[in-house]
Amino acid sequence: MNRLVSFSIFLLVTLVIPSAMATNGYFVYGYGTKNKGLSGAGVALPQDTITAATNPAGMAQLGKRLDAGLALFIPKREYESSTSLANGAGGAFTVGPNDIESDRKSFLVPHIGYNHPLGPQSSIGITSFANGGMNTVWHGGTASFDPDGPGPGMTGTFPGTYGAGTTGVDLAQNFLALTYSRKVNERFSYGVGPVFGLQYVRVKGLSAFAGYTEDFVRSAGTVLPDDLTDKGRELSFGYGVKGGILWSPVPYLTLGGSYQSRIYMSEFDDYASLLAEDGDFDVPPTMTLGLALRPDSDWTFVFDFQKIWYSKIDSLANPLSNLFDCPALGGTDPESCLGGDNGAGFGWNDMEVYKLGVQYSVSPNLELRAGASFTEHPIQRSEVLFNILAPATSEEHYTLGLTRKLPGERELNFSVMYSPRGRQRGQSPFDPTQAVEVEMSQFELEASYSRRF
Repeated sequence: MNRLVSFSIFLLVTLVIPSAMATNGYFVYGYGTKNKGLSGAGVALPQDTITAATNPAGMAQLGKRLDAGLALFIPKREYESSTSLANGAGGAFTVGPNDIESDRKSFLVPHIGYNHPLGPQSSIGITSFANGGMNTVWHGGTASFDPDGPGPGMTGTFPGTYGAGTTGVDLAQNFLALTYSRKVNERFSYGVGPVFGLQYVRVKGLSAFAGYTEDFVRSAGTVLPDDLTDKGRELSFGYGVKGGILWSPVPYLTLGGSYQSRIYMSEFDDYASLLAEDGDFDVPPTMTLGLALRPDSDWTFVFDFQKIWYSKIDSLANPLSNLFDCPALGGTDPESCLGGDNGAGFGWNDMEVYKLGVQYSVSPNLELRAGASFTEHPIQRSEVLFNILAPATSEEHYTLGLTRKLPGERELNFSVMYSPRGRQRGQSPFDPTQAVEVEMSQFELEASYSRRF
C-alpha cells in the first residue's frame, strides 16, 4: 500500500511538472534513460517500463518492476534578423534587426512507470512520460510597421519581436499510458492500451496580429479578439490509443513495430483566435519500426525508423502564406485568417527519423550504450518568421548511457545527449528584403532508478 501511494503521488507530479523537449519537432528523441542512451532506438529492445511509450508489446517481457527518473534538459534557442531595406516603409512588417537568445535555459522532465504481471504470459502497466514541448521567451527586440500595406495598421517602431512586448510560447505535453501486453509464445508478443494526454500552452506578444484574426474580420473591424495572446496558461486534455508488436524469427534477431493514433485534445479556448480551427491542437500520429540484433551475449545493435505526421494537425502544418488569403490582407477567405479552419500555422512538414544504437555488457553488473539519430527538421524556409516562436531546428542527436546493477534487483541508469546547432534561414513574407534565421542546440543529462520485484 505504501508503494502504491508513493507511486500515485509521483505519477501526479510528473503530469503537472512543465516539460519542454523540442527535439524532433516537438517530440522527444527517446523515452526512458536506457532508450535515450541509444538515441531513442529500441522499439525492438524493451528494457524498462518506459518502453510503453515506444512499444507497449515490450511490457510483457519485463516482469514486475518500477522505473523512475529525471532529466535536466538545456536547450539554447536564438534568432537573428537582418537589416531591412524597407525599414517598415511601404507596408512592410519588419522584425528588428535583432540577434537574441531566448531566456529560460533549463527544464526538469520526470518519468515513471510500473508493470505488474497477470501471469506468466501477460501483464498490465502504467507509465507517465513527457512527449515533448516548445518554449521561447524573447526579451527585447523591436518591430516596425506601416499602415499602407501588410503591416498591422500602425506606424512606427514598437518593442518586442512582433511589436507587442516580450514574446514567446510555452507548450508542454505529458502523457499517461495504460497498457495490456501478452506473450503469445516465446517469439511473439503484442501490447495495446489507451494514452491520456495533458498539455498546456501560454503565448505572449502577438497582439500586433489582432487585425488578421477571423473574429476581427467577420466583425468588420469592430471587435478585437480577446483569445489571441497573453491569456496565461491554459490546460487541454485528450486521449488516443497505442499498440505494438514484437517478433523474434530467430534467437539473435527481434523485430518491432508500434503505432500511436492521433491524440484528440480539447481545444484551447483562450487561444482560439491564434490556433487554426478555433484553438484545435491535437497530437499527431506516429509510427516506429525497428530491429534489435544480438550477435553474441554481450553486444546488441538496434535500429529504428520513426515517422511523425505533423501534416495531420492544421495548427502545425498550415503555412503562414494562408494569411494572405485573409480579407485583412486583400484576400477573400475569412477562414484563412488566424483562428479559421485554414488559419496560418507553423508550416511544419512531416518528419522521418533514423536512430542507431549499440549496447555492450562489460560485466554482469555494467552495461554501456551509445547512439545517434538523424532527421530533417520540419521548418520550411518560407515559414521562419512565425517559427521564431518555436525554433525546432534540431536534426542530429548523439548520446551515451550506462546501467550499473546493484544488489537487491536494483539499477542506476544514466544518459547524456548532445544535439549540435541546427538552423533555418529564410525571407520574411511581410518584408522580403529581410532575412530571418532561427537556431537551436541542446544538452541533456538524465538519471533513473529501477527496481525489479
